[in-house]
Amino acid sequence: MSEPSRRVLLATGITTGIASALTLGGVGFAHAADGERTRTVTGVLPPGSPDYVYLPVELPHGVRELHVAYSYERPPVPAGTQGNALDIGLFDQRGTALGGEGFRGWSGGARKEFFVRTDEATPGYVAGPLRAGTWFVVLAPYTVAPGGLPYSVTITVRFGAPLPAARPVYPPERAAGRGRAWYRGDCHLHTVYSDGRRTPAEVAALARAAGLDFLTATEHNTHGGHGAWAEAAGDDLLVLLGEEVTTRNGHVLAIGTDPGTFVDWRYRARENRFGRFAREIRRAGGLVVPAHPNATCIGCMWKFGFGDADAVEVWNGPFTPDDEVSLAGWDAALAGGRWTPAMGNSDAHRDPDRVGTPQTVVLADDLSRRSILAGLRAGRSYVAESSAVSLDFSVTDGRGRTAGIGERLRVAADEPVTVRLTVAGAPADGTVRFVTDQGVLHTAPVAAGPVEWRTTAAYATYIRAELRHPAPQPPLPGPLAAFTNPLFLEAR
Repeated sequence: MSEPSRRVLLATGITTGIASALTLGGVGFAHAADGERTRTVTGVLPPGSPDYVYLPVELPHGVRELHVAYSYERPPVPAGTQGNALDIGLFDQRGTALGGEGFRGWSGGARKEFFVRTDEATPGYVAGPLRAGTWFVVLAPYTVAPGGLPYSVTITVRFGAPLPAARPVYPPERAAGRGRAWYRGDCHLHTVYSDGRRTPAEVAALARAAGLDFLTATEHNTHGGHGAWAEAAGDDLLVLLGEEVTTRNGHVLAIGTDPGTFVDWRYRARENRFGRFAREIRRAGGLVVPAHPNATCIGCMWKFGFGDADAVEVWNGPFTPDDEVSLAGWDAALAGGRWTPAMGNSDAHRDPDRVGTPQTVVLADDLSRRSILAGLRAGRSYVAESSAVSLDFSVTDGRGRTAGIGERLRVAADEPVTVRLTVAGAPADGTVRFVTDQGVLHTAPVAAGPVEWRTTAAYATYIRAELRHPAPQPPLPGPLAAFTNPLFLEAR
């Protein structure tokens, strides 16, 4: 049973705080024994609209299913002008407080409709009770055309007895592994539970084919897929859970959090709230990893600084100029004492995105959530474009003491040390580069075999290795085939 649509004006009530948000006039439904009821709300969001617009929906007792569909106009705009893009999500009767318990799902702009029931929900949304009270459909105008963003939201409630509640099953926190070893992983992946096009089973199959030992599921702004990964995991593949927290001022990966952990995204850098959510990620056992910090898409460039980061995603997908900028910025910060380990991930969404290109190779005590995260946090890792590439990188002093990737060797300032890199599977026509706080101090062809270089702690504070493909436009370096986190020399 459908009822007439009603026009809702924009300025019906502004929420408090710096966060750009607004609450519209609501819609309500009367209790019914069975059947369904529908309301349609329309409006226009002008240029400069708040980041989040909340539409209150009064649910009565006895609702078995809530269904929401929406649409909006996308008129042509002049070249260089942003058109309309509108995201959507849902909060329940517990409210919309930042970091609160009311979150029930997010699909961004990936879907035009969704449903929530006790037993099931659209991917990206959270199944569970539909309790009476004020629920909120959240509209997020990502970009608004000069003429405004006309929208329509249709809400349908279906009455009846609720179906049995679904109990999520999460993947195990340990796989068989090989004891202390180098393990390969991809910690930035998307599926149908946000804006990806692959199922968890399909992503897991591609991860195995890419030679990976572990992966992390990182859907945009939702934990709704955490319970979908148990069957994809196995003795040969550790599945970690997480989220890509997608704010208007950059994206951050919450890697390896406790199952069911949701991290809020509704803030900008100017609000000084990110530190709170970084602490929440760590309390949930995860790592805080800014993603693609120099990406050029709207809202993608990282604006929160790196003081709260446990690692940084320097290489995202196929190596591109913005990755080169990220690598240079990360390297520039290495000599400052406190360093942030680097990672590389595929950010794969759909064909032809390649899972495991690139991948982070981490030294861990075993193939478990705890050990993998400890290795990543310590920087005992390198990044390779595929499982075909492997590295061994170390520094040795005259007494045979050795330090590897992410470690420190304390020696006399003028004591000679030997840096050694052994490469397997890299392009034979590529180049090895040893990079220090002074810049590139040694190069050699990959085909030369193991590469050695002698230096001192007085001359090089840190050393890291890069493997590069041939340069298409010398003297610029070629694209990366692999790079390591640094090892450090401390003068005593």
